[in-house]
Amino acid sequence: MTFNRRMLTIILPILVVMFTLPLYAMGYPISLLTSILMYATLAVAWMILSGYTGYISLGSVAFFGLGAYMPTLLWPILPFPALIIVGGLTAGVFAFIVGVPCLRIRGPYFVILTFGLSQLLLQIFTLYEANVKGRIGTVLLNTPSSEVIYYALLVVCLVAIVTAQAIKNSKFGLGLFSLRGDEEAAEALGVNTTKYKLLAFVISSALMGFVGTIMALRWTYIDPPIAFNYLLSFQVCIMSILGGWQNFRGPILGATVLTLISEAFGVEFPYHFMIILGVTLILLMKFSPNGLLDAIGKIRLSRRQTL
Repeated sequence: MTFNRRMLTIILPILVVMFTLPLYAMGYPISLLTSILMYATLAVAWMILSGYTGYISLGSVAFFGLGAYMPTLLWPILPFPALIIVGGLTAGVFAFIVGVPCLRIRGPYFVILTFGLSQLLLQIFTLYEANVKGRIGTVLLNTPSSEVIYYALLVVCLVAIVTAQAIKNSKFGLGLFSLRGDEEAAEALGVNTTKYKLLAFVISSALMGFVGTIMALRWTYIDPPIAFNYLLSFQVCIMSILGGWQNFRGPILGATVLTLISEAFGVEFPYHFMIILGVTLILLMKFSPNGLLDAIGKIRLSRRQTL
């Protein structure tokens, strides 16, 4: 699928509304959309590695957290745009360093390894703050306004979408999908699997680092449990799988649906929300394992056949 004329007629009005929204809407709508953009970007970034290659990662928060800690070191020394770039590059460089050994492992071992990586960083930053800084947590002052944060996340989200779509429609994307099918066969056909996996890992991690830097300035307070909250990795994974993790529309749909449900029920009825979410995921995996997009496509197809 490419960005054809039909898709552009749908996307362009949405972009116009989102870019002009802060001009006539303030407060809660901007805050809600900021949360959706955060999760959508992380879910699309997760898809670039896990959706395309089949290497399921639970280490999203490791790269998000690295990006989130950059403002504690460099704000307000660097301007906001430069700080975002530094946060993403830091996460990308770290992914490159750990990716060479980590990506040699496959299956459930890779899942466990990436989860352990985030917990390792949590402990390292906790020890650093306790023993070097002498205090846990950093307050960020004079941070950008909520509107600036919103626009920054919107731009990063668009970058993630365009990147994911460009990769999917390229030779590089074809190589990534071949890894999902049969990595040994792909190697036999001449695909440089190590290079492809590592590059996807770095791109995905850098995008997560961008988001972490922006969100740190939104929250204005960062400590290790906030920056490296392991629940974020599970949320991103669930959102991508819920929406459909082979097309950028799926992660965006999953992130939007779960964020809205969480806003509606997560605070007042947290246990009911988790029960509903669990049942929904079980039913979805049973009857439509490719996500909500696939389920919607099947419903449309069945309606056309009955007409």
